[in-house]
Amino acid sequence: MSVQPFVLGVNYWPRRKAMYWWPNFDEGEVREEFGIIAEIGMKIVRIFLLWDDFQPTPDSVDAKALNNLEKVANAAADLELGLDITFFTGHMSGPNWAPRWLVDKQVQPPSPHLQQLVSQGEVVDSSYRNPYSDETALAAERLLLKTVVNRLKGHSGVWMWNLGNEPDLFAWPPSAAAGKAWVQEMAQLVKDLDPKHPVTCGLHVASLIENNGLRIHDIYGQTDIAVMHGYPMYSHVARHPLDPDFVPFMCALTSALCGKPTLMEEWGGCTAPQGEASTVWEWTAYSQPRTQFMASEEDLAGYVEAVLPKLIEVGATGAMLWCYADYAPELWDRPPCEETGAKHERHFGLVRPDGSLKPHAEVIKRFASTNPTVKPAQRQVVLDITPDDYYQAPATHFERLYNAYIAQYEGA
Repeated sequence: MSVQPFVLGVNYWPRRKAMYWWPNFDEGEVREEFGIIAEIGMKIVRIFLLWDDFQPTPDSVDAKALNNLEKVANAAADLELGLDITFFTGHMSGPNWAPRWLVDKQVQPPSPHLQQLVSQGEVVDSSYRNPYSDETALAAERLLLKTVVNRLKGHSGVWMWNLGNEPDLFAWPPSAAAGKAWVQEMAQLVKDLDPKHPVTCGLHVASLIENNGLRIHDIYGQTDIAVMHGYPMYSHVARHPLDPDFVPFMCALTSALCGKPTLMEEWGGCTAPQGEASTVWEWTAYSQPRTQFMASEEDLAGYVEAVLPKLIEVGATGAMLWCYADYAPELWDRPPCEETGAKHERHFGLVRPDGSLKPHAEVIKRFASTNPTVKPAQRQVVLDITPDDYYQAPATHFERLYNAYIAQYEGA
């Protein structure tokens, strides 16, 4: 049996650009930051095709953005990195970022999770049509997939195609059947064009605790790879904000539901400023009270060091941190980093705003030097009901199964 490397990677926006990257593209910046990622020992970089930047009209793909994407792929290939290319972004770091032609004040938001809408780089007071059912959007999606995949399918910098970033935060399909059918169509479209590279869809913890039309067994029954995103500091089920078993459990549960090994595609935590202790921030975000655990840099490093071997134990195929960088202060007055928004997103990086490495980057570097490999699962979630039954009360079953998982492996 061949040995499968345990994938180490990172989700990427440039520290000086954040979500304003594509209109302000700088190839030299990308190459510099990809070089740092490679030096840390990571092999995969997940990037996001902000939908409005790539499709300013539904019947076209922006030529400049497409050319810049190829430059990113070239930079990755030159450093022997692979790209996890994520389409239809969509939701990102608090706000939803809608293409201008999808914006519509006359419709109800297609997801209950809409907090702030950004289009053409500015906050807009509006809703938008459902991309799972709107015919204009569906045609645009097919065009974007065909154009990008045809351009890059033979490129050595491509590692995986991804149909979305936590897509339920942007829109809910009309039904679970509709969600499954959408992923089936879009994944098959990609695979018909490029049978070489795998396809996934970036689901997160909400698809384990909500019946949101994107059910784990339905979606990953249609893709090559199962992935999961999650953070203990966002969940009341976790035992504490840096609970090291929470993220591995989510991988194990995802695998139990879909029957496939799972990549932990997004995890990590935000840190308090350098030298400060772990704390809890309180502020008003999107007109609602917000609290956020901010780990000291040392505490987050300890958390990352504890989680990585536990991911190996559950048979996970890899771990990709959120995210590459803390964002530079000149971005702090724009979404998502503004004072009345998701300001904790300023501080989620492996590197600080000045580009220096945080302690958990060194943890990743040490772990990468051991050349970790994927192992058969030593810890598993015992699913005592069918996936369909699970989704009759997903939040209840999630908590019940986590408590059972902890009880089974406590002290091990």
